[in-house]
Amino acid sequence: MVWNVATIAVAALSVMACGQSDGERQRLSKEEHLRHLREDSLALKVAVLPTTDCLPLFVAKECRLFDTLGVDVRLRLERSQMDCDALFMKGAVEGIVTDLVRCEWMKTQGMPLRYVSSTNLSWQLIANPSARVKQLKQLGDKMVAVTRHSATDLLTWHVLEGVKTTAPVFRIQINDLELRLQMLQNGELDAFWLPEPFATKARMEKCPVIVDSEERKMRLGVIAFNEKSLADKRRQQQLHLFLKAYNAACDSLNERGVEAYEPILEKYCKADAQVTAALPKQKFQHATPPLANDVEVAKDFVERFPGGYTINN
Repeated sequence: MVWNVATIAVAALSVMACGQSDGERQRLSKEEHLRHLREDSLALKVAVLPTTDCLPLFVAKECRLFDTLGVDVRLRLERSQMDCDALFMKGAVEGIVTDLVRCEWMKTQGMPLRYVSSTNLSWQLIANPSARVKQLKQLGDKMVAVTRHSATDLLTWHVLEGVKTTAPVFRIQINDLELRLQMLQNGELDAFWLPEPFATKARMEKCPVIVDSEERKMRLGVIAFNEKSLADKRRQQQLHLFLKAYNAACDSLNERGVEAYEPILEKYCKADAQVTAALPKQKFQHATPPLANDVEVAKDFVERFPGGYTINN
């Protein structure tokens, strides 16, 4: 019987593994677990959503721009803003991609925040075709899916201000973005606030757009970090490199177009080639703090509706 080198090596490893006691294997497993925990605690962690405003971060991660600059950035992909908030507020992540209303609300809960960049987050109020709603005044006695303490909460109040409807508009809290789209497709509610690429998927299914937040001239998307975590000089350097990679990803997206990164959109946002091709044209700006006026609009809304417009009114 002839044994080659590879076979002998595998056999030797098997013998070594079999020679380990249960206690030894548990010790090694524990050491590996502790090593992963240490690496994770040292990394810069950011909570993100499956939305196109997060695309520069997805590109920076998948194209190894973070690695090239020597910064360990770990993205925590969640399905709702509430899930991202939970990670952020308990300190499981240092950064979050969200909106100014949520941030201003978190400040009222004692969360110290630093805004490092606005994003091109936008929302469309899209109707269930069977609801036969094409105008805001037709929303009377209809159900609209939103998230409390968020940009969608503010936008609902903003677009309905002064609009006369025949009955109250019912604002229903549906936080999960994928669930929101599924409910629209199943005709379960009347209208839904959707960001991209969910809005594009809905439009491709002939769902009418009632309102586009782009027309409201409010830039509410934001990347924020825990101010306390940035007191550490190592975290400050990580943030510097994080933003450098972010800017490089924006440049690449603007130069090559979103279509060049369809596999990344598919991976993070479940947007196939057809959806990617149908996305609105957009320009990704370098990291720039949000405008003071946009911050003030969000702050004023939170002060006016401390319990959330969705619930209290």
